[in-house]
Amino acid sequence: MLIEIREKAQGFFAWVILLLICVPFALWGVQNYTGSSGERPLASVGHKDFFQKEVAQAAAQLSQNLAGMNVPEESIKAQALKKLIGDEVLLQHVEDDGLEVTDETARNFVRALPYFQTDGRFDEKQYKAVLSAQGMSPASFTQRIKQSLKMEQFQRAIMESSFATQADVDNVFKIQNQQRNVEYVTIPVSKLSTQPTADEVQAYYQQHQTSYQTPEQVAVEYVELSADELAKAVVATDAQLQAFYQEQKDQYTTKERRKISHILFTTTKDTTAEQALQKAVKAEAELKSKDFAVLAKELSDDKLTAEKGGDLGLFTPGVMDKDFEAAASSLALGAVSAPVKSTFGYHLIKVTELVPGEVKPFTAVKDDVTKAYQKAQSESQFYELGEKMAQLSYENSGSLSAVAEGLKLKTQKTALLSKDSVSDIFSEAKVRTAAFSEEVLNGNNSEPVEMGLNRLVVLRLLEHKPAATQALKDVEPKVVAALLADKAKQQSVQVAEKIQQRLQAGESIATVAAEQQLQIQKLSDITRDTNKLPAQISQAVFKAPKPLDGKPAIAKMELDNGEQVVMSVSSVKPGVMTDDDKKKQLLASKNIAKAFGQSVFAAVMKSLETSADVTINK
Repeated sequence: MLIEIREKAQGFFAWVILLLICVPFALWGVQNYTGSSGERPLASVGHKDFFQKEVAQAAAQLSQNLAGMNVPEESIKAQALKKLIGDEVLLQHVEDDGLEVTDETARNFVRALPYFQTDGRFDEKQYKAVLSAQGMSPASFTQRIKQSLKMEQFQRAIMESSFATQADVDNVFKIQNQQRNVEYVTIPVSKLSTQPTADEVQAYYQQHQTSYQTPEQVAVEYVELSADELAKAVVATDAQLQAFYQEQKDQYTTKERRKISHILFTTTKDTTAEQALQKAVKAEAELKSKDFAVLAKELSDDKLTAEKGGDLGLFTPGVMDKDFEAAASSLALGAVSAPVKSTFGYHLIKVTELVPGEVKPFTAVKDDVTKAYQKAQSESQFYELGEKMAQLSYENSGSLSAVAEGLKLKTQKTALLSKDSVSDIFSEAKVRTAAFSEEVLNGNNSEPVEMGLNRLVVLRLLEHKPAATQALKDVEPKVVAALLADKAKQQSVQVAEKIQQRLQAGESIATVAAEQQLQIQKLSDITRDTNKLPAQISQAVFKAPKPLDGKPAIAKMELDNGEQVVMSVSSVKPGVMTDDDKKKQLLASKNIAKAFGQSVFAAVMKSLETSADVTINK
């Protein structure tokens, strides 16, 4: 059975889908990554070579996912290459093993992808337009999806075969509910009043020059393709708008609201159709002197609705028999039908609420129709021009002129901006990543970068200012402040180390704390979920070793503000399962099994990569 899309959002399969769908959807033409003209591959897996362009593509997608996390570009590239290699190793393995995915499964998966849906339904026109913009046929795209599904099939076969025993579950709760007794002291960072010498300042500045650099900056020029701007240029005649209005009439129609009630007389093995009809006729006569809701409570064989006076709620065509629906649809407000036959028996039907449907006339919604028409026309233009933008920028990578002239777009420029800037187009993390990419810094046009929905930009470098170290005279106050803070912290570290050594030698924490004029914090039977401790200290307490031979375990840690904490863990009690924990056993078992499965799959992948024919060219 086809797995839910949301379940694909984990593991390597999410990466594959992002590269197959998100990257092409951003209009990065597949044709850009073929024909390497003798370029030496960065890596090879068997017969498959990976070139700079492919790694750059994968790194760009990965950097978008890590936007805002300040991961170095070289690290992103290394991760991207590693992931490409791992996925190719797995693909070749599953194909050698003969794993198969049917065409129908692949087609169903593609149809379920939200990238190709409009209003929750698969949109054939949009699907073909997007693939066409990539120079990719539906058949080739489906083939790539089949490959990805085979890889996912292999992964799930391993991960879903893992299981957790009751002993595993018990051990988890023993650790989770473990209780510890701890005493600790906090050594503050004292402010220093003695100013450092000139030599100390100079030496500290030399050792920490990277902390006193102006940020790397770039200025770029760019062209922007916007579906909204394209829409503004769409000119429509009244005839075109009228035709579009007729096609989209449902959008401007308020459906009729009709609530109905009924009294049902069923046909059973003990009640013939004739007898049911006679009951209905008799009830119809009684309605002259009795309220419909009262009679429904007394006589209706539909006991669920009888308690509510026969109320069936809003009438929805297509649910009941044709005769029932015809009667319910034609009755006026407050009117009661003659007996109506259905597969259940005979009904008396009453309309209890009626709000007529309405179709807004063209004249009243012309402005909305015009905007919708312009948007529809601009979207198809956007896909076509996006393909052209990708092609022109790649084929004329040394200039934006061809892109600007070919698409009739204006070239725009930015001031010098850093990686942390959020002004102009740099407000988009994807644009910042592209601007500082190796490709752009080397003087080439960027790939088309997607900014939100239906906006694409291609940019190229105007000016590059590398990070530069500021002169000491310009940053001396900052250097002095940092040096004093560093000295103060080192003093607290030294005090903490001495306290730790004395406690490990057997002195009591009370004696040492009194000498250092420190306050002891003492907590008993704390668990990992306790709210009595700051999170950092709680984590350190439960990472500390267990006491041995009746002696407390001593540990030291540093807080985010530079303060040092020395702790003495005197006892550790294994946890026991609570009544609430017993209710969670099934979920815990699944989570533990999932963790085991991920570990096993990682080991399998490592084994496959070790035995595969992998070459990495530095």
